[in-house]
Amino acid sequence: MPARVSLVTLGVADLARATSFYRALGWPLVENAGDGVSFVRTGGALLSLFPYRDLAHDAGVPADGEGFRHVALAINVESAQAVDRGLAAAVAAGATPVKPGQQTFWGGYSGYFADPDGHLWEVAHNPFWPLDAAGLPVIPES
Repeated sequence: MPARVSLVTLGVADLARATSFYRALGWPLVENAGDGVSFVRTGGALLSLFPYRDLAHDAGVPADGEGFRHVALAINVESAQAVDRGLAAAVAAGATPVKPGQQTFWGGYSGYFADPDGHLWEVAHNPFWPLDAAGLPVIPES
């Protein structure tokens, strides 16, 4: 099996609201991808937005939504200033600020926001992981 993530699915309470939020962040919607689900493009994997009850049914788990929120996703950016700009853009698009950008214990700079369904997103600058031309982290071999 290839060691890559190609799709991340978030269970959402309101598909239209979630789709609008991610589009407001500037993430392009994949047109004609299917009914009852939205797909948006990121710099790498696709992000799928799927009503959480439908996702729970598909996975065969309870639809209480609790299992879908025990995750944090991250967006790595080129500088501390880009972290602050990213957090501000997310809040302007309708996110809830969770933790402002600040120095981290590991030597970087990051902050968190929650999307309209409460999924945590970290916006981070890691000075030890430069970004490649596609904006993806390059993790040095040890």
